[in-house]
Amino acid sequence: MTRTLITGANKGLGFETARRLIAAGHTVYIGSRDPERGRRAAELLGARTVQLDVTDDASVAAAAKTIEAEGGLDVLVNNAGVEGRDEDNGVIGAADVTADMMRQVFETNVFGTVRVTHAFLPLLQRSASPVVVNLSSGLASLTRVTTPGTPTHAYPGVAYPASKTALNMITVQYAKAFPNMRINAVEPGYTKTDLNGNTGIQTVEQGAEIIVRMAQAGPDDPTGGYFDAQGPLPW
Repeated sequence: MTRTLITGANKGLGFETARRLIAAGHTVYIGSRDPERGRRAAELLGARTVQLDVTDDASVAAAAKTIEAEGGLDVLVNNAGVEGRDEDNGVIGAADVTADMMRQVFETNVFGTVRVTHAFLPLLQRSASPVVVNLSSGLASLTRVTTPGTPTHAYPGVAYPASKTALNMITVQYAKAFPNMRINAVEPGYTKTDLNGNTGIQTVEQGAEIIVRMAQAGPDDPTGGYFDAQGPLPW
């Protein structure tokens, strides 16, 4: 039995990933800041649920204790994330971004990922086939964001792509430190979710494809990589 935790999974890509992994035979924990939303999502999917706020040490530690007591963990999907838009749902560009805005985005996308990964490492190390999937973005690619004439180059935001570029480095360093694990960053694509104010151009079913695939990685599959549904991405 493969036991999987997905953070921020009561809606969007996390919810669809949970649905697909349950269909593949995983026992899935819906990690949700709001216990009631998590409970409702778990009931709809036939999943388990655990209260988990990736920005809160106590919440993460309590979730780790709960999952350890119920049998441990094989797969961690660090899905919870924020983009950081303004009150009019606009992307905050270089002229307007502040250190506080950057800090808020990094708290979830970067520090939250490290907080959760650190807490669950002891459980993952006991697994016969441990996997970590970090939700990155095509905007994390320095190659893409510096290529004129592309949608990535045109994106004006600062905080979100910077946080995901940092996440890519974290992925690589963890993968080197734990070669027995499959630890990868994935780009789901510009998916219509609450994160981007539902401005995305593809469905959650399409976006979840690479997440689900990498969550089922085996010992002979890549680690320390950066992938979308078509294959490896340039850093």
